[in-house]
Amino acid sequence: MLSDVTRTGEWSHEVNEVSWVGKGGAVAGHQFVGHNQAGSSRWSRVCTINVADPGRVLEFTTWGGVPKDSTRWRFELTPTTSGTRITQSFEILKLARIWEIVIYLVVPAHRDRTGALAEDLQRLGAVAADAGNHQAAANRTD
Repeated sequence: MLSDVTRTGEWSHEVNEVSWVGKGGAVAGHQFVGHNQAGSSRWSRVCTINVADPGRVLEFTTWGGVPKDSTRWRFELTPTTSGTRITQSFEILKLARIWEIVIYLVVPAHRDRTGALAEDLQRLGAVAADAGNHQAAANRTD
């Protein structure tokens, strides 16, 4: 699910659409564009994959926009006795302080994203489980 970034809109509270730039596929160095919306604010960012270890890690860095900013996003999958734990983290790499204040005022949803990101992970898990159920049903021979 994570390696097919074009499916991000199925589970993200903010990403509407994702498309590959040039050659597709979750491979370090490949790029994609994410089109996002929070409330009435809309923006797009070019993203470069840093780490792509299927079933374990997907990490990418966003960059561009007005204002120029950059954020590193990382998803880690860890097997557990009952399934898979998905851990999501982000680090703002570049954002001028004045723009941080403007975003704080204009995009209230970005003040504390803890709840929204936790819901994203729940939706991601549900979408992945549903895809697994469909795959199992397709592989079943009755």
